[in-house]
Amino acid sequence: MSEQVVSTSRDVMGGTPVFPGTRVPVQTLLDYIEAGDSIDEFLRGFPTVTRDQVVAFLERAAASVASNTSAASPHATTSRPADSLLSSRWSPL
Repeated sequence: MSEQVVSTSRDVMGGTPVFPGTRVPVQTLLDYIEAGDSIDEFLRGFPTVTRDQVVAFLERAAASVASNTSAASPHATTSRPADSLLSSRWSPL
């Protein structure tokens, strides 16, 4: 069984997807990356998140985007692929 990469619970941040064992939304990492910040900058700001958690999340996100892209029409595009990772149909990993 694979390690949980994202956790959701109504009792933690109202069900917002977070890094397991923290109250840090995974969207915060995506926002940092989108703004051009490094993983190290993110980790300095959120010391409860480990580098291993970030790497595992990004690897799982990349695999998810790749599988969604290969299943889609070659002409289909999305403005923010990460949005699909956080949609309601994406269950905790």
